[in-house]
Amino acid sequence: MQKPKTYDWKDSNMALFGSDTEKKVKKDSAMTEPAWEGAGQEVGIQIWRVVKFKVTHWEKDQYGEFFNGDSYIILNTYKEKDSDELKYDVHFWIGKYSTQDEYGTAAYKTVELDTFLDDKPVQHREVQAHESKLFKSYFPTLTLLKGGADTGFRRVLPESYKPRLFHVKKQDKKSITSTEISMKRGNIDSGDVFILDLGKTIYQFNGASCSHDEKFKAAQECAKMKHSRGKAQIETLEEDSISEDHVFYKNLKEGKSKEKTPDVQGERKMFRVSDADGSLDMDEIAEGSGISKDLLTSDDVYVINTGEHCYCWVGKGASIDERKNGLSYASNYLNKTETPWLAITVVAQGAENADFNAAF
Repeated sequence: MQKPKTYDWKDSNMALFGSDTEKKVKKDSAMTEPAWEGAGQEVGIQIWRVVKFKVTHWEKDQYGEFFNGDSYIILNTYKEKDSDELKYDVHFWIGKYSTQDEYGTAAYKTVELDTFLDDKPVQHREVQAHESKLFKSYFPTLTLLKGGADTGFRRVLPESYKPRLFHVKKQDKKSITSTEISMKRGNIDSGDVFILDLGKTIYQFNGASCSHDEKFKAAQECAKMKHSRGKAQIETLEEDSISEDHVFYKNLKEGKSKEKTPDVQGERKMFRVSDADGSLDMDEIAEGSGISKDLLTSDDVYVINTGEHCYCWVGKGASIDERKNGLSYASNYLNKTETPWLAITVVAQGAENADFNAAF
């Protein structure tokens, strides 16, 4: 039996626009895509998963859960204070092991959803484990799971359940993530909370110096796991109160996972995407402290890397090709840097928000 290829989302090329991937999904226009029926008609979150070039509705009881082998589209519909106008943010989320086809389809379909909503949404690209604050604000807990959604862990009977270990960690003042990690003893530390899900028994391990918020969120996650399968018991463990031969430790292998989130500061650069000379090019025009809003002109598209976030600013007078390729140019540029995971946000001239303005 041939071992399936292991994918890395960075292998995905946004230049897929115009490739076979685009041709396969382009057959359905924005107005005839069944998945978009009812999209953006009322305030709230809507999520779709990409399955074999098609957009499928993600179950609402799994909102906030994302598999690292898949790609998703997330639409946030909202109203600003004292206004009845519906506004939108649309994100496509890329799992670490999402395939090129899934990634390309999610990106293209995000643009299609934008078209369906009359170009009103602000578009965002999100990469697993490096999600923007805005994206994480949609969910009480962001749960990152191994595998693909077809695995269907939550519907497996406890007796045949595959054990899983989750790391519950507070990322900032408001965001907490629950990430499935390798079941290794070396992954356990005193600063956070860990959940060992054995099917019939769910252990919540509270590290000696974990936060109250992490304990609270972990308890909610444990309760949700129990509810999803019926018969299961939850045991809460305090690190200082259990011995090294406790069943919690015995279910973990020796060693530590090699997976580590890089801590690298991105470069500050600014590029112009223009076809003024007859060919579409992206040229660097500033770096470091030289980045300035004064360099923006309404007849082109600009890619601005702040080091923490990448923006694609679209001028009102930009050509169709410039508008269409700005996001792909930004993505392909980031893939060649030390920070390919940075979130990307497409900002239309006249719709700049506080975060964009603060970048300068």
